[in-house]
Amino acid sequence: MEKSIKYKIVFLFALIFGIYNNQAKAQTLDNYLQMAAENNPRLLSAYAEFEAAMQRAPQVASLPDPTLTMSAFGRMIETRVGAQEARFSLMQMFPWFGTLKAKEDAATLMAEASFQNYLNLRNEVFLDIKSVYAEIYALEKTIELKEENLEILNSYRELALSGFRSGNSPMVNVVKVDIQRDAAITEIELLQDQRKPLQTRFNLMLEREPLEVIVVQDTLTFQKFEAIVDTDDFFENHPTVNALEKQRLAYEIQETVAQKEGLPMVGLGVDYSIISKRTDANPEMNGQDAIMPMVSVTLPIFRKKIKAARKEAEFMGASIIQQQEAQKNELWNSYEMALYELDRAVKLLSLYERQLESSNQANRLLVSGFSNSIIDFDEILQMNQDILMYEIQKIEALKNGFSAEARLEYLFSKTE
Repeated sequence: MEKSIKYKIVFLFALIFGIYNNQAKAQTLDNYLQMAAENNPRLLSAYAEFEAAMQRAPQVASLPDPTLTMSAFGRMIETRVGAQEARFSLMQMFPWFGTLKAKEDAATLMAEASFQNYLNLRNEVFLDIKSVYAEIYALEKTIELKEENLEILNSYRELALSGFRSGNSPMVNVVKVDIQRDAAITEIELLQDQRKPLQTRFNLMLEREPLEVIVVQDTLTFQKFEAIVDTDDFFENHPTVNALEKQRLAYEIQETVAQKEGLPMVGLGVDYSIISKRTDANPEMNGQDAIMPMVSVTLPIFRKKIKAARKEAEFMGASIIQQQEAQKNELWNSYEMALYELDRAVKLLSLYERQLESSNQANRLLVSGFSNSIIDFDEILQMNQDILMYEIQKIEALKNGFSAEARLEYLFSKTE
């Protein structure tokens, strides 16, 4: 009972404080994570599995049920002190010393492993939510850019039309702008069509209505991480690795359980016989009921199943050790890729900022030159497309950097 209360407290602590590990994120995102922690079906299912695992310990730590045997004689058996009318036997078996405690410890460790799996699943759900949130942010910002670009193309159309009317530029410039405007309108429509599947995916993770409105912050932020120098034990406390460690310890105890189950069980009981009085004589203790203490011992002579149980636990423990190594390698590979993606996003953002600054300056000069009839209109359109491309790439870099940081936060998560 105490362990169950302990884990419930840890569970509530995880819900309240576990999602506030990045203060740079907007409050709305924190609220979404809180909703997921409280309502996500996968998380609720995983926590219910942990609660169920906690109920295993009191089951295996209990003594076997006592055996009560009642016998009534169709034809009473005569004894020296009277006829034996009925007989009652009560027997309680006791496993070898420490067997029940070992079983309880193994079951408790398995429950702790289940809780670590819950924590890892919670972190994975948070990672998924952050990733989809970044996708929604990038989509909305790209639509905004496309709409702003459409307004710019409208102004360029007026500029080209004004140049045609004044005889300074051909009508083909207006047609070229119309071609780009038509493409921009179609691109905006296609991007808007992407809203529904992303919106549905995000809301279903929060167990909300599929088309419920999602509030997205104005910008995404992330920080550069320092590379890890000492990697030997870095992932030891990750929930996935810790869950496997709990299982390994449980299988070690299972070996002990198998060994103890190969030892005798001792039974203590009592036999009570109801004796009727003799009428033809009056011997000493005439008609007195008989009470007889009993002791029984099991003889575990069939050793094959005991040896097999020990070997099973031994092999499962060896398997868990290899799983731990494989999991650490996977976490390390994910860490290296996430660190690369984050560093790449930082460098690309710096590059796009410089390119946008130079491109906007060049664009102003091109528009001024076209007004003075010294610049070809195609250069203005091309520069405008370049600026749009850099803006979209900047959004993509922000999204990728935010997602990479979320991945690192998942990898850095510790046992709570």
